[in-house]
Amino acid sequence: MNYKENKVTDIQIAYIGGGSRGWAWTLMKDLAVDPDISGTVRLYDIDKDAARNNEIIGNALMTRADVTGKWEYKTYESLASVLTGSDFVVLSILPGTFDEMESDVHLPERLGIYQSVGDTAGPGGMIRALRTIPMLAEIAQGIKEHAPDAWVINYTNPMSLCVKTLYHVFPEIKAFGCCHEVFGTQKLLAGICEKELGLKNIDRRDIHINVLGINHFTWFDQASYKGIDLFPVYEAYCREHYETGFEENDQNWANNTFHGAHRVKFDLFLRYGMMAAAGDRHLAEFMPGEEYLKDPETVKSWKFGLTPVSWRKEDLKKRLEKSSSYAKGEPLVLDKSGEEGVLLIKALLGLTRVISNVNIQNSCNQIANLPSCAIVETNAVFSRDSIRPVMAGSIPDNALSLFLPHITNHERIFNAAFTYDENLVVEAFSEDPLVKGRATKEEITSLVHDMIANTKAYLPKGWF
Repeated sequence: MNYKENKVTDIQIAYIGGGSRGWAWTLMKDLAVDPDISGTVRLYDIDKDAARNNEIIGNALMTRADVTGKWEYKTYESLASVLTGSDFVVLSILPGTFDEMESDVHLPERLGIYQSVGDTAGPGGMIRALRTIPMLAEIAQGIKEHAPDAWVINYTNPMSLCVKTLYHVFPEIKAFGCCHEVFGTQKLLAGICEKELGLKNIDRRDIHINVLGINHFTWFDQASYKGIDLFPVYEAYCREHYETGFEENDQNWANNTFHGAHRVKFDLFLRYGMMAAAGDRHLAEFMPGEEYLKDPETVKSWKFGLTPVSWRKEDLKKRLEKSSSYAKGEPLVLDKSGEEGVLLIKALLGLTRVISNVNIQNSCNQIANLPSCAIVETNAVFSRDSIRPVMAGSIPDNALSLFLPHITNHERIFNAAFTYDENLVVEAFSEDPLVKGRATKEEITSLVHDMIANTKAYLPKGWF
């Protein structure tokens, strides 16, 4: 890398999962509109044609007059080659295919267990982890051997177990998990402030928060806007709009499975006194199954949706068509993504200083009453070659029991992935809040066995 006049050039970014038809385009656009950094994005994917397509798309983007960031996109043929000489490594992979995810999400429905996402918590998240952990272990070993000084940004789910694997294989790794769910809750608070206080054009980044929790089950115990304590404002709004929720003008939960009316957030706030800070679809999966995900009608009453994998398959077809169109010359729209990946890269390069939420080990006891081995999500200060976690405090006693089953299950699934122990997976299913008390031991054992069999193609041979 070369530093000159508040700019950094010749940055080498290895993108593992470089054939992505989502996150990769987001990165391309965010890099394209930032004039302060430039270099090469190295694309690597087991789907080499997809990576080559993104090489074409990225380099075509660089020829446009409205682009200020200067980057070259290159496809690499091996993990070792893409990592060697890299300054940053971005991980954004789909572990398996949507066929495997279809089993993750929908097979538990035979026991009346519904999942709204199925990539982090619940049976789906745990089985997804079993096939993801070996992939992340291989990548971490590659980083250890070929790019030990690189900063590693993980976007892959299940986030907590991915980051845990990176540190397990390479304890000195400079890795963190990056998630945008917190941003959505900041935007919600901004919207409520505008409605209730008559304020205009609030930037969500001006909503100052204390973040504590685990990925996709994050919470705020403080929130303010320019000196205004937002907890009383939020509480009043939750009580008045408990039944209707909050809906943005351009979103409708009934027409889009990814949107919700935030009723789950409102309910959790009134019960526990903290602001739940992830999408309702994620939050619901961490809670007992009888509460928000009892059945499709219950889900509907809380004004969010189940995301069927059939929808994801249809969406993939559309994105494949879009990829082809982009490669043939259709221009990417340079809209603002709202993501912070590029901003965090700039902070780690020393061009700025940023406070943002991050998923890392609790080794500094940034959440005082969670285990030091847990991967937690709190704020951290990003500066030149440094991430320093903010001391977030403790989870309140009345909510602590919500977190501990999931942290314990992270240990069970992590150990199961390395020991090929199906009994540990049965234990984890049995103690998961979505499952606990809703099926017999025999039913759970059978479900685990069938779900593992359905993801066999992406599991190490030790399982069979």
